[in-house]
Amino acid sequence: MALAASAAFTLTGCGGGGGGGDDKAGDKPSASTTASKKAGTGSTGNDTPSATPTQVLAQIKGEKDMVLTINSAVRDSGGFVTVSGVVTNNGTSGFTANLWVGSETALSHSGASVAGAVLVDEAGKKRYYVLRDTDGRCLCTMGLVGIQPKESRPFFAQFPAPPTATTQVDFELPTMPPAKITISEG
Repeated sequence: MALAASAAFTLTGCGGGGGGGDDKAGDKPSASTTASKKAGTGSTGNDTPSATPTQVLAQIKGEKDMVLTINSAVRDSGGFVTVSGVVTNNGTSGFTANLWVGSETALSHSGASVAGAVLVDEAGKKRYYVLRDTDGRCLCTMGLVGIQPKESRPFFAQFPAPPTATTQVDFELPTMPPAKITISEG
């Protein structure tokens, strides 16, 4: 009996978790998390940004000491561009992204989000708005509510892709200055 209890305890200690070791693999978002964000399921705001973003395409400083860092703008073969990065509250009070939704009242089902973001192709004289699902929700990070001082949250937004010859666009978000970013091929 004691041997069976000991074996059960040993097996319990070895199972589950999937972390296996001290390589800190759990610190990076999983492929399924990234895929669900890119599929337009939105974010509840509980995700943590990657500890080491690979690059910084632009950093935009806005009102209330909010900083938006863009780490990638990738053109997908499916005909869209996904812009992603991190939102950081460098202020002294909580922040909710209500003003970042944009002024499209007919399509305001996204709540506090980056739904008002726009890519501007100056050379082609076109504006590209965040894609929406059939219910009018943005294909972007939603739930940007109560971002506390010194807190960072990941964000993404998907847009229709400009022509392949267009590699530089301006990223615009309400209440923030525009930033030039370079689109890479996915």
